[in-house]
Amino acid sequence: MSGDETRPSAAPVPDEAEEGVLFETPDIYGAYPRLSDDQVARLAERGQRRAVDAGDVLIREGERCETFYVVLSGSVAIVEGYGTPGERLLRVHGPGRFIGELGLLNGQVAFYTATVRDAGEVLALSMDQLRDLVTRDSILGDVVLRACLGRRALLVGQGAGFRIVGSRYSPDTRRLREFAARNRLPYRWIDLETDEEAEALLRRFGVGPEQTPLVIWRDTTLLRNPSNAELARLIGLTPLPSGNGRGDLLIVGSGPAGLAAAVNAASEGLGTTVVEALATGGQAGMSSRIENLLGFPSGISGAELTERGVLQAGKFGARISVPAEAARLEPRDGHYAVGFTDGSEITARTVVLATGARYRRLHVPGVERLEGTSVHYSATVYEAQQCRADPVAVVGGGNSAGQAVLFLARYAPQVYLLVRGPSLEANMSRYLIDQVERHPRVRVLLHTEVTEAFGDTSLEAVDVVDNRTGEHRRLEVRALFVFTGAEPHTQWLSGTLALDARGFVLTGAEAQAGSAPERWRGQGRECLTLETSLPGVFAAGDVRSGSVKRVASAVGEGSMSIHFVHRYLDQTAAPGGTDSSPYTRPKESAWLA
Repeated sequence: MSGDETRPSAAPVPDEAEEGVLFETPDIYGAYPRLSDDQVARLAERGQRRAVDAGDVLIREGERCETFYVVLSGSVAIVEGYGTPGERLLRVHGPGRFIGELGLLNGQVAFYTATVRDAGEVLALSMDQLRDLVTRDSILGDVVLRACLGRRALLVGQGAGFRIVGSRYSPDTRRLREFAARNRLPYRWIDLETDEEAEALLRRFGVGPEQTPLVIWRDTTLLRNPSNAELARLIGLTPLPSGNGRGDLLIVGSGPAGLAAAVNAASEGLGTTVVEALATGGQAGMSSRIENLLGFPSGISGAELTERGVLQAGKFGARISVPAEAARLEPRDGHYAVGFTDGSEITARTVVLATGARYRRLHVPGVERLEGTSVHYSATVYEAQQCRADPVAVVGGGNSAGQAVLFLARYAPQVYLLVRGPSLEANMSRYLIDQVERHPRVRVLLHTEVTEAFGDTSLEAVDVVDNRTGEHRRLEVRALFVFTGAEPHTQWLSGTLALDARGFVLTGAEAQAGSAPERWRGQGRECLTLETSLPGVFAAGDVRSGSVKRVASAVGEGSMSIHFVHRYLDQTAAPGGTDSSPYTRPKESAWLA
């Protein structure tokens, strides 16, 4: 983006904005650090100094930004809706601050406009220059990454970004909101039934209610009931690669197992593509806090862990495409072809299945009509912000339920944890139990099950029963969060791979026993530990039968799967193997040592 476009900013700026103070929200994420003189000097060795005048536009909302700016003198305003009647000042950066948030790092378009308020000088670096520097300076890299993650969280909390206009009863509205929330995209939902702004927007764009949901951005871009893929393209998420090249490895799923596999494979030189049906991070990406993962003594949010993994995989050259829902898997000429619901296809020598599992839905009267409005299967900041004044209930007795309870208790005045069993010890980690039981806003109800949900447009109450006595009671809650176990996403693999009775993918000796004996005689070996009933197809993480459903375990399995990928490629590339394509085992990265 050139800096020669001018326009005076209409919004008044309080003096304290010079220091990077966010008016609406305190800087609780470390989102606005001031770079040290030494850090600025290091950046200046690579970057270019540029004089700027008041009104110059450095970054424009809706356009991809490929430049990293540091303010040396003067000030830069961060504005949402620049040039529109709804223009809103978000932040002003003074000397020592840098411009950018998560979209800058992962190639998305900008959700704001950065315009010069006071003339001065900026330092401009290309993204390649920035990436090269931060890989050499881990301290600077961590400062930039943490700030970008924090700024994205603040944008989400402010309701910046695009708008979704739709009915709370519409499945497509729920679909778009879920896609945006799971991908941590800043947006604001305008309810067709209750928000007066909805009617004004429909009149303005000449659209009838039957054409909703709408996605509106910058008052210039209108999408009528877009698919997830169309919304992804608008924001700049990476599409599936064009054509159908034959890569070394295709990873299906981008939770902790998939991302760990991608980091290890790409860092070792394998041509690696990752595809994801909905959003990177899987169930872990929705976790408010993960406290039992090695290396994070104070815990880490699922969103931050996910984004760090995505950026790390991208640094080594892995390509991650969202959304891309796999629909079939078939052997073809010594490779494997994976077809997708949009009709596209990718072929690779090997495949790692890391599709994880999805939370089971709660099937009781009244729940289905309230899903997406006040009955939820995740607890993110979007849902939590709707619970500031009312009590809520969480169903489940595992770690995910415990993490959700503690997160929601930061917002809601009362959180009920409804547990079917006699105690929390059976499925919840001790550190979580201690926090849940001590929290003054949390009330644990054991031997308790939901039997019915009440409310026409939003949840008003739930009926619960004591499964020992049969006694019913009514809880006045305004939101229900459900974490009652998970089911594998393997319907598309049925008939192709050996699955256990619950649909999880069999691996190792169990997979070999469930497949044709001649398949392994032809390989001249036994089935590898994480290998499925198809040689060269591996499974890692929650989707694998018998796996430990923990983030650390998924990361370990994803990493270990690449060891077996190499063993398979070594075997098939050898004389007498099944693959005539050349394969040279790359040297292991020193980063992995």
